[in-house]
Amino acid sequence: MTLYTTLDSPLGELLLVGEESATAPGGLALASLSVPGQKGGATVQDGWMYDPAAFAGIAHQLRAYFDGKLTCFGIAYAPARGTDFQRRVWQALEAIPYGTTTTYGKIAADIGAARGAVRAIGTAIGANPLLVVRPCHRVIAADGSLSGYAGGPVRKRQLLGIEGALPDVLPDVL
Repeated sequence: MTLYTTLDSPLGELLLVGEESATAPGGLALASLSVPGQKGGATVQDGWMYDPAAFAGIAHQLRAYFDGKLTCFGIAYAPARGTDFQRRVWQALEAIPYGTTTTYGKIAADIGAARGAVRAIGTAIGANPLLVVRPCHRVIAADGSLSGYAGGPVRKRQLLGIEGALPDVLPDVL
Protein backbone atom coordinates (compact mmCIF):
# COMPACT_ATOMS: atom_id res chain seq x y z
CA MET A 1 0.00 0.00 0.00
CA THR A 2 1.21 3.50 -0.79
CA LEU A 3 1.09 6.00 2.05
CA TYR A 4 1.81 9.72 2.07
CA THR A 5 2.07 12.76 4.26
CA THR A 6 3.27 16.33 4.09
CA LEU A 7 5.90 17.97 6.25
CA ASP A 8 6.65 21.65 6.76
CA SER A 9 10.30 22.45 6.12
CA PRO A 10 12.59 25.37 5.27
CA LEU A 11 12.14 24.29 1.62
CA GLY A 12 8.35 24.52 1.80
CA GLU A 13 5.83 21.76 2.35
CA LEU A 14 7.45 18.43 1.47
CA LEU A 15 5.42 15.55 0.05
CA LEU A 16 6.62 12.22 1.46
CA VAL A 17 5.48 9.02 -0.23
CA GLY A 18 6.19 5.57 1.15
CA GLU A 19 5.43 1.94 0.60
CA GLU A 20 4.65 -0.53 3.34
CA SER A 21 7.61 -2.82 3.93
CA ALA A 22 8.07 -5.74 6.29
CA THR A 23 11.83 -5.11 6.45
CA ALA A 24 11.99 -1.30 6.77
CA PRO A 25 12.21 0.38 10.20
CA GLY A 26 8.71 1.37 11.22
CA GLY A 27 7.29 -0.74 8.39
CA LEU A 28 7.67 1.99 5.75
CA ALA A 29 10.16 2.47 2.91
CA LEU A 30 10.45 5.97 1.44
CA ALA A 31 9.60 6.02 -2.28
CA SER A 32 9.58 9.75 -2.96
CA LEU A 33 10.35 13.09 -1.33
CA SER A 34 9.22 16.11 -3.34
CA VAL A 35 9.37 19.86 -2.79
CA PRO A 36 6.72 22.35 -3.97
CA GLY A 37 6.97 23.11 -7.68
CA GLN A 38 9.61 20.43 -8.24
CA LYS A 39 10.20 19.49 -11.85
CA GLY A 40 8.95 15.89 -12.10
CA GLY A 41 7.90 15.82 -8.44
CA ALA A 42 5.31 13.40 -7.11
CA THR A 43 1.66 14.33 -6.73
CA VAL A 44 -0.91 12.55 -4.59
CA GLN A 45 -2.63 9.76 -6.51
CA ASP A 46 -6.01 8.07 -6.08
CA GLY A 47 -5.73 5.11 -3.75
CA TRP A 48 -2.90 6.54 -1.65
CA MET A 49 -3.60 6.71 2.07
CA TYR A 50 -2.75 9.79 4.15
CA ASP A 51 -0.90 8.52 7.24
CA PRO A 52 1.39 11.04 9.00
CA ALA A 53 2.10 8.62 11.86
CA ALA A 54 3.72 6.14 9.48
CA PHE A 55 6.33 8.78 8.62
CA ALA A 56 7.18 9.81 12.20
CA GLY A 57 10.73 8.42 12.12
CA ILE A 58 11.47 9.90 8.70
CA ALA A 59 10.01 13.26 9.73
CA HIS A 60 12.15 13.25 12.87
CA GLN A 61 15.30 12.68 10.80
CA LEU A 62 14.37 15.39 8.29
CA ARG A 63 13.74 17.93 11.06
CA ALA A 64 17.11 17.05 12.65
CA TYR A 65 18.82 17.47 9.26
CA PHE A 66 17.21 20.87 8.68
CA ASP A 67 18.26 21.90 12.20
CA GLY A 68 21.88 20.97 11.35
CA LYS A 69 21.92 18.10 13.85
CA LEU A 70 21.87 15.12 11.45
CA THR A 71 24.52 14.43 8.82
CA CYS A 72 23.53 10.94 7.68
CA PHE A 73 20.03 9.61 7.10
CA GLY A 74 19.02 6.15 8.29
CA ILE A 75 15.97 5.81 6.06
CA ALA A 76 14.95 2.69 4.17
CA TYR A 77 14.18 3.40 0.52
CA ALA A 78 11.63 1.61 -1.62
CA PRO A 79 13.25 -0.22 -4.54
CA ALA A 80 14.42 2.32 -7.14
CA ARG A 81 12.26 2.44 -10.24
CA GLY A 82 14.77 3.95 -12.62
CA THR A 83 16.89 2.55 -15.40
CA ASP A 84 20.13 0.74 -14.63
CA PHE A 85 22.03 3.92 -15.55
CA GLN A 86 19.86 6.07 -13.26
CA ARG A 87 20.29 3.62 -10.37
CA ARG A 88 24.09 3.73 -10.81
CA VAL A 89 24.01 7.53 -10.74
CA TRP A 90 21.72 7.55 -7.68
CA GLN A 91 24.04 5.13 -5.89
CA ALA A 92 26.93 7.51 -6.59
CA LEU A 93 24.89 10.37 -5.10
CA GLU A 94 24.45 8.42 -1.89
CA ALA A 95 28.24 8.17 -1.55
CA ILE A 96 28.77 11.97 -1.52
CA PRO A 97 29.62 12.88 2.08
CA TYR A 98 27.64 15.48 4.02
CA GLY A 99 29.14 18.94 3.76
CA THR A 100 30.95 18.28 0.48
CA THR A 101 30.22 18.75 -3.19
CA THR A 102 31.25 16.96 -6.34
CA THR A 103 30.84 17.58 -10.06
CA TYR A 104 28.83 15.95 -12.81
CA GLY A 105 32.13 14.89 -14.42
CA LYS A 106 33.27 13.22 -11.21
CA ILE A 107 29.99 11.32 -10.98
CA ALA A 108 30.52 10.16 -14.58
CA ALA A 109 34.01 8.92 -13.66
CA ASP A 110 32.75 7.27 -10.47
CA ILE A 111 30.23 5.14 -12.37
CA GLY A 112 32.56 4.39 -15.27
CA ALA A 113 30.73 6.55 -17.80
CA ALA A 114 32.51 8.63 -20.42
CA ARG A 115 33.31 12.21 -19.43
CA GLY A 116 31.01 13.25 -22.27
CA ALA A 117 28.10 11.64 -20.44
CA VAL A 118 27.74 14.70 -18.21
CA ARG A 119 24.39 15.69 -19.76
CA ALA A 120 23.05 12.14 -19.23
CA ILE A 121 24.33 12.28 -15.64
CA GLY A 122 22.42 15.53 -15.14
CA THR A 123 19.26 14.01 -16.58
CA ALA A 124 19.55 10.98 -14.28
CA ILE A 125 20.14 13.24 -11.29
CA GLY A 126 17.08 15.29 -12.28
CA ALA A 127 14.99 12.10 -12.13
CA ASN A 128 16.04 11.38 -8.52
CA PRO A 129 12.76 10.78 -6.64
CA LEU A 130 14.34 11.29 -3.20
CA LEU A 131 15.41 14.92 -2.99
CA VAL A 132 17.26 15.91 0.17
CA VAL A 133 17.84 12.35 1.45
CA ARG A 134 19.57 11.17 -1.75
CA PRO A 135 21.78 14.26 -1.96
CA CYS A 136 21.65 15.39 -5.59
CA HIS A 137 22.00 18.96 -4.26
CA ARG A 138 25.68 18.17 -3.60
CA VAL A 139 26.46 17.96 -7.33
CA ILE A 140 27.65 21.24 -8.85
CA ALA A 141 29.15 22.37 -12.13
CA ALA A 142 32.90 22.07 -12.73
CA ASP A 143 33.24 25.87 -12.40
CA GLY A 144 31.67 25.78 -8.92
CA SER A 145 28.30 27.17 -9.99
CA LEU A 146 25.19 25.53 -8.61
CA SER A 147 23.74 24.56 -12.03
CA GLY A 148 20.54 22.49 -12.23
CA TYR A 149 18.40 21.16 -9.42
CA ALA A 150 14.86 19.79 -9.78
CA GLY A 151 13.84 21.68 -6.63
CA GLY A 152 15.23 24.97 -7.98
CA PRO A 153 18.50 26.84 -7.40
CA VAL A 154 17.30 28.65 -4.26
CA ARG A 155 16.56 25.34 -2.52
CA LYS A 156 19.87 23.88 -3.69
CA ARG A 157 21.63 26.85 -2.11
CA GLN A 158 19.59 26.39 1.10
CA LEU A 159 20.56 22.73 1.39
CA LEU A 160 24.25 23.40 0.72
CA GLY A 161 24.07 26.22 3.28
CA ILE A 162 22.64 23.88 5.92
CA GLU A 163 25.60 21.57 5.26
CA GLY A 164 28.18 24.38 5.17
CA ALA A 165 29.10 23.34 1.62
CA LEU A 166 28.46 26.41 -0.50
CA PRO A 167 31.09 26.57 -3.25
CA ASP A 168 33.34 29.60 -3.59
CA VAL A 169 32.11 30.41 -7.10
CA LEU A 170 28.40 31.21 -7.26
CA PRO A 171 26.30 32.96 -9.88
CA ASP A 172 25.30 36.50 -8.92
CA VAL A 173 21.61 35.69 -9.34
CA LEU A 174 21.52 33.59 -6.21
